[in-house]
Amino acid sequence: MRWALVKVAVAVTLMVVLAFAVPLGLVIKEMARDRAFSNAERQAAAIGPTLSITTDRDALERAVASTQAGAAGRMAVHIPAPPGGAPAEIGRRRASQKSLDATRKVVRAYISGVPGGSTLLQPTALSSGEIAIVEVYVPEAEVTNGVATAWLVLAGVGIALVIGSVAVADRLGVRMVRPAQRLAGAAHDLGEGKLGARVPEEGPAELRSAAVAFNSMADQVVQLLANERELAADLSHRLRTPLTVLRLNAASLGEGPAAEQTRAAVEQLEREVDTIIRTAREAKPQTQPAGAAAGCDASEVIRERMAFWSALAEDEGREVRLAGVDRPVRIPVARPELAAALDAMLGNVFRHTPEGTAFSVDVHNGEDAVIVLVSDAGPGIADPRAALARGSSGGGSTGLGLDIVRRLAESTGGDVRLGRSVLGGTEVRVWIGLGTPRSTPSRIRGRRGRSRRATPPRGASPLRE
Repeated sequence: MRWALVKVAVAVTLMVVLAFAVPLGLVIKEMARDRAFSNAERQAAAIGPTLSITTDRDALERAVASTQAGAAGRMAVHIPAPPGGAPAEIGRRRASQKSLDATRKVVRAYISGVPGGSTLLQPTALSSGEIAIVEVYVPEAEVTNGVATAWLVLAGVGIALVIGSVAVADRLGVRMVRPAQRLAGAAHDLGEGKLGARVPEEGPAELRSAAVAFNSMADQVVQLLANERELAADLSHRLRTPLTVLRLNAASLGEGPAAEQTRAAVEQLEREVDTIIRTAREAKPQTQPAGAAAGCDASEVIRERMAFWSALAEDEGREVRLAGVDRPVRIPVARPELAAALDAMLGNVFRHTPEGTAFSVDVHNGEDAVIVLVSDAGPGIADPRAALARGSSGGGSTGLGLDIVRRLAESTGGDVRLGRSVLGGTEVRVWIGLGTPRSTPSRIRGRRGRSRRATPPRGASPLRE
């Protein structure tokens, strides 16, 4: 916008300068010409009184020499021949005889072009009734005297006007562009999660109105997020009462593996609820992707969660297979987030497949991505795209499990795909990028074609407890 204003100002100023400078330059040229010939007419008129009195050559020569043009050799007097005599000429003649005859015929001043300039032929009546002609030579330099200087002054004024208009347009452009740049920067910061971004209410009226609207919108966004956190904390707090009942009931189950697992699950659930409440009320707006500042060993977390779920799998007669976790696999994801995503996928297996349905978890460690496959031998998913939509569920649940997995993968630059597993049911394929979220997806996509054709290793023995 700044350069556009400068270009417009230059174009407009140039048109104005040309519209005034060109006619003014022509007027100055014409005025210089008129000045030169007016001076010549005055000098020619100075010889008139002498011619009206006498035609004596000596008297006329003295009169011619007394004028400026005569002293410079630029004046001549042409006297017609008397009866029986010859015409007399005083001074150097430059005009042609044809021009002289035409002047005597029309009896008025006549300008004739000659080499190096022009001549002014001024007719004057003698006492005898004849017409004498006073010739004054006007050089071309005198006709154009001062024109070049005047044109240079006009050109300088025009250039100064153009430079001044550029400076003014640039200042006006800065006055408009800087508030617009600040508004764009604040919008970018707000989009990245910097909820404290605000715009100074400066600049033209329109940009001030936009800044006021942006600041109001940012305040509303902050307020809405605060309300959402409080609502999440309040809803989570309502779970404390049923959790207390579960804890009391679990304490009365007595001894045994099932009772211990139930009490452990209740304690873990209570810790998770406390974490949700604390996080919802104390969390600050995120300014970086989730998990960017934390990491964990995926193999360790998966072994730990599979140890928990394998006990329930054994009770329901499910065959479980685990592969690819025999060595550490570091990923840029926080441990609780990976555990929550894995629990969401395994919970879907137990919730949406019949008892006795086998499932497996495989981990593939690549150069730029880690792939986690959760497969089952169930009936599969009829509409994988709808299943990945937040809040969508065909089994009566909240529909948030796969959305949790998707957000975890996308925070690292990866994604989640649903397909048909080698067991005959659903396969959830989670791509976790090992690079930055901005650069990882392109590298992952470049390797997917090879990874999808590879058959996951199935040589691991079932995990049982």
